Amino acid sequence: MPITVSIVEDNEQLRGTLARVLNRAEGFRCLSQYGTAEAALEGLVKDRPEVVLMDINLPGMNGVECVRRLKQVVPSLLVVMLTVYEDTENIFNALAAGAAGYLLKRTKSAELLEALREVHRGGSPMTTHIARKVTQSFQRAGPSSSPTENLSEREQEVLDCLSQGFLYKEIAEKLGISYETVHTYIRRIYEKLQVRTRTEAVAKFLRR
Repeated sequence: MPITVSIVEDNEQLRGTLARVLNRAEGFRCLSQYGTAEAALEGLVKDRPEVVLMDINLPGMNGVECVRRLKQVVPSLLVVMLTVYEDTENIFNALAAGAAGYLLKRTKSAELLEALREVHRGGSPMTTHIARKVTQSFQRAGPSSSPTENLSEREQEVLDCLSQGFLYKEIAEKLGISYETVHTYIRRIYEKLQVRTRTEAVAKFLRR
């Protein structure tokens, strides 16, 4: 079954390009497209896509507020921000609203598709540049106690890769292990750290 994706983007040309990329890629189907947050709020509840690509700068209601409202109605909905904004405030506002990932619009098509696969599998994909901003922000927050010492050496290596913004596939290649093994390690890491997202896991890792 293909991964169903809906797009919320006010730029009609970009919206069309994204839809074509999805529909031409094996394992994906663009379910619907919306040019405003207001239209998306009304339509997505009926569409029930598995993943939503959400812009931030929309006419009227912005994308972050749209995510917040969508998650209240459909908590299981996976939303990935696709935006030009790189500032920490927008990143954290989006993640706090319930976004599962944060990508920049300059992300290449192949990387975008891999990120959508990752979020569908339970990951939290972020453009490497964005992941670095997140980790730098946590580093500035200062050290605090955390249970990362309970992680095995290999689990700490996997978590270190996560903190650098690596995708699961890239972690597997870097460490010379299978994708399935990476997924197993990450599940164990989440359990040991008592977290549910990549962002929370990286925060605890950097505060160790």
